[in-house]
Amino acid sequence: MLKNYCKIAWRNLVKNKVSSFINISGLSVGMAIAILISLWIWNELSFNTYHENHKRIAKIRQNVSVNGNVQTEKTVPLPLAKELHEQYGSYFKYIVMSSHRLTHTLSIEDKNFSRQGVFLEPDGPEMLTLRMVKGTREGLIDPRSILMSRSLAEVIFGNGDPIGHIVKIDNRLYVKVTGVYEDLPANSTFYGLAFIAPFELYLYSEKWITAANDQWDKNPVQAYVQITDNADMDKVSAMIKDTRLSNVSAENSKYNPQLFLEPMNEWHLYSVYNNGVSAGGKIQYVWMFGLIGLFVLLLACINFMNLSTARSQKRSMEVGIRKAIGSLKSQLIKQFFTESVLTVFFSFCFSLLLVQLTLPFFNQLFRTDISMPWSNSSFWLLAIVFILITGVIAGSYPAFYLSSFEPVKVLKGSLRSGLFSATPRKILVTLQFTVSFVLITCTLIVFRQVQFAKDRPIGYNVDGLLILQVFGNNIPDHFDAIKNDLMKAGVIRNMALSEGTVTDVWGTDNDLSWNGKDPDLKVEFPNTGVSVDYGKTVGWQFKEGRDFSEQFPSDSSAFILNEAAVKFMGLKNPVGEIIRWENKPFKIVGVIKDVIVESPYEPIRPSVYCMARWHNNFVVIKLNPMISTQSALTIIGENIKKYAPAQPFDYKFIDEEYAGKFNNEQRAGSLARLLTALAIFISCLGLFGMTSFMVEQRTKEIGIRKILGASVLSLWHMLSKEFLFPVFISSFIAIPPAYYFMYSWLQNYQYRTELAWWIFIASGGFVFFIAFITVSFQAIKAAIANPVQSLRTE
Repeated sequence: MLKNYCKIAWRNLVKNKVSSFINISGLSVGMAIAILISLWIWNELSFNTYHENHKRIAKIRQNVSVNGNVQTEKTVPLPLAKELHEQYGSYFKYIVMSSHRLTHTLSIEDKNFSRQGVFLEPDGPEMLTLRMVKGTREGLIDPRSILMSRSLAEVIFGNGDPIGHIVKIDNRLYVKVTGVYEDLPANSTFYGLAFIAPFELYLYSEKWITAANDQWDKNPVQAYVQITDNADMDKVSAMIKDTRLSNVSAENSKYNPQLFLEPMNEWHLYSVYNNGVSAGGKIQYVWMFGLIGLFVLLLACINFMNLSTARSQKRSMEVGIRKAIGSLKSQLIKQFFTESVLTVFFSFCFSLLLVQLTLPFFNQLFRTDISMPWSNSSFWLLAIVFILITGVIAGSYPAFYLSSFEPVKVLKGSLRSGLFSATPRKILVTLQFTVSFVLITCTLIVFRQVQFAKDRPIGYNVDGLLILQVFGNNIPDHFDAIKNDLMKAGVIRNMALSEGTVTDVWGTDNDLSWNGKDPDLKVEFPNTGVSVDYGKTVGWQFKEGRDFSEQFPSDSSAFILNEAAVKFMGLKNPVGEIIRWENKPFKIVGVIKDVIVESPYEPIRPSVYCMARWHNNFVVIKLNPMISTQSALTIIGENIKKYAPAQPFDYKFIDEEYAGKFNNEQRAGSLARLLTALAIFISCLGLFGMTSFMVEQRTKEIGIRKILGASVLSLWHMLSKEFLFPVFISSFIAIPPAYYFMYSWLQNYQYRTELAWWIFIASGGFVFFIAFITVSFQAIKAAIANPVQSLRTE
């Protein structure tokens, strides 16, 4: 019986080539989108599952109360590890302290490489279950050791054995290679981690960290833990909550620090905290794109339903005859479901080809490394289930509708389309274009939000501005010589040193006081140390006062504030005012316009700048626009190599770094645009097919009307109104959900655009215009056809 069903289904597909093509192409696109998004969602949901103990690993974070608001911080005090071992050691299998993940330089002989690395305690590799290629996970027990990723080892040593070789970190720390581990996958938080060095070496090399060894009021490091097999994550988190509060000074107890465990499974998708409570994060995009993918697939299924029911009269005689000779309704339902599943099967095959062709673009867009799991048996099992479910959904309405025809009425020719026979099709068309309207509106608002933030004044000039991370002391020690050489060569306009990067906050201070400050007020001020000419290099815009200058030796105890800081402190005439920092007086010499350093979607924090007192971590360079960038970079690289041979010339352009702050929203917008275009394509494909079929059915009527004097305009109106009215109605239906979804999405940003009324009108107008063109093409083509040819057809 099944073989017979398949034969009939195949004949119907071949016989109705146009509708079959429309169905298969529409379903192929819809299914390809569904597969791509499903692979991406699976990649997101499986983040960090590479680590075998991911369900029991957590990061220690803390909530700190500042002026009534709760801030969630990633760093913790250094003595915390010892306290947890002593008080709660039975609940933890591993407690691993870690440095921040930063870029370092690695040198061997005359070769220098800059890579991201981290300093971990010896249990770190075991906790993360690194897969070792050479050596063991215990390699960090030696405080002068290093573990490398396979890719880094191959770059440095080629095919040679790296074990036992001596490597220099940051041109000052000599370590021995004791192990090589497999590169961590793209869906791991530690992806791109090129090396791991001992935490003990970090303490030895960074004296400011060593000084904080017994200080509970400082938060210089990160901490990871793995709880024991019989421990409960929530209960352990509750136990350690007040550990820091019990040890901080009375002054810092006002912050009420509360520790908690953030499970590894939540690091990627639930990384946003609002007032100390998890407020989601990337999970919103998982839900958003999952729903969009489902809707796009649904649109393709609707096309199948509409075209099948539209052709019902052509198949009514077949249904009547088969029922008259004894076919049961259940057999007819099975027949139509078989046709549906066969169509879906062919569509699925084409969709796999589309997915394979578009995966490189998709991976580039989302910066992922997703591949088709061809050898995974679970994938093929899910594929079969997917085909069956999609086939049942797409074929359900046609199967039950066509199988319900009464044979007597069909064979007598008394089966007629009633007044409401087209109502289901109109409802489905309305639903299709409602979804398209919502997607267009979402795309426009995402685009407007990104542009709104991009148009926000940055406060400095990013053009021709580049930054270079400093390793060692050679560049700071020879800074004046390097700068003079480059100025003489005419390749730069200016150059300066900085403790932090231009596009991020590297350090904050909470011990600033000024006249009129509330004694109970606590605030973390971003505090960046810079050299003279930093303001000229980046292009600060001064509102009052002046820049730092070598002509004023007293500037070593001076501050420059941004507008937000002046407003926050309530200073009427800030220049000349005294701010105390660490009980030392600092004079305000200038006020600059607000500079966007962190997120362009958030308010600018009150910030201060001082003359660099500690590490000069970065060189900021302003290129001469009159010299080609490539020539300038070549000369700068050669000059730095002259004074700092071990310094890799790995620079970053500030405009690209700033543009990176919009990546998430731009990716969402790009995908939304793509899915919107495909949704409109699928909807219009179905509308085109239905219009074509309607014109085919009414060919003789159109010919007679033309002979009787009907104009092309009247014929167009007659043929178009049935389809354009549902599209018009869909615009009004779509406004409430579109407004609700995008209003909720915009609440994630403090600096956000408005939901302008014209966006909804533009979306509706665009949807109607596309549908109008689609319908009009067939309607006008039929209206201008030769009526003699129309009347000859039977």
